[in-house]
Amino acid sequence: LLQNPRLLIMDEPTSVLTPQAVRKLFETLRQLASEGCSILYISHKLDEIQELCHSATVLRGGKVTGACIPAEETPKSMARLMIGKDLPACEHTVAPADGEIRLKLNGLSQASIDPFGTDLKNLQLEVRSGEIVGIAGVSGNGQAELLAAISGEAPLSEKDPVQICGNAAGRLSPDQRRQIGLCFVPEERLGRGAVPSMALSDNAILTAAVSKGLVRHGLIDFRAAKAFASECIERFNVKCGGPAAQARSLSGGNLQKYIMGREIMQAPKLLVAAQPTWGVDVGASAFIRQQIIDLRNAGCAVLVVSEELDELFEICDRIAVIADGRLSPTRPLAETSVEDIGVWMSGMWPGSESAATSTSNQ
Repeated sequence: LLQNPRLLIMDEPTSVLTPQAVRKLFETLRQLASEGCSILYISHKLDEIQELCHSATVLRGGKVTGACIPAEETPKSMARLMIGKDLPACEHTVAPADGEIRLKLNGLSQASIDPFGTDLKNLQLEVRSGEIVGIAGVSGNGQAELLAAISGEAPLSEKDPVQICGNAAGRLSPDQRRQIGLCFVPEERLGRGAVPSMALSDNAILTAAVSKGLVRHGLIDFRAAKAFASECIERFNVKCGGPAAQARSLSGGNLQKYIMGREIMQAPKLLVAAQPTWGVDVGASAFIRQQIIDLRNAGCAVLVVSEELDELFEICDRIAVIADGRLSPTRPLAETSVEDIGVWMSGMWPGSESAATSTSNQ
């Protein structure tokens, strides 16, 4: 902005901003537009397009499928232009409060191995069977370290701070954690979620070998792996060249659908998913969210880490915030709001160190 641009192109600029910061950004963009700057704003968030943009062009499958004036449309009508049909609504019922504890963080503290990372500080959390717990936060506040500690990619020096399905899992490997019921969707698709040069069917073997019987008596059942991958492709509408297609040949959104489908289809006891609908169109996002809800209804415990507050408020039963490596208390969705969570994302929740410092300064 210091270069006084005549044309500004922005791609998903609000993905790491709090709701309050989004409003400030929009004020700035409106001011720029009034001064003669042309702004091309790329986003899948239909409410933002409606609030900010004077006109909109819709792309689907690499082709223009429509144009509209957002102020004269509804999110539903714009979604129809994007996916060619009405946007399905997620069916979400109230979760039982007495489910079995499938994930427990008991004073989890862990120094980050990344010099630019965030240390985790005494995290306390319980996720029960039959519920979805969401963790919101601005990127870089300890999400990566938390996910690595839960998945087993960053083993702990002690076994008790991470408990999975009743097992002290802090020292267990990722494979050992999967064997007791964990399935995991990392934020990074290529390299962590899937090996780029390997076929989709081979990538299925990497995480579903035991749970889906793809390896028996030490031998890989390639036919079963191909069948599992084909079912995942069909069920989650993954656009690709088939189960033999290399992971890197898929678009980001389609690879995300495949990875989510691969983990969901294993019917885990505990699913931990980071940014589950990242890069996926609104229609596929709604489908994936409903699949997560259906998994929860079947008794799975689900932890979702996402920067999409709308997503968390659509599917979660309880929500917490991570800020500067600290985790807020969880709150039922009925007892909080997007505005409250936005404030908490700055570290200002009741009882936090930031809130205490602010009160003492006043």
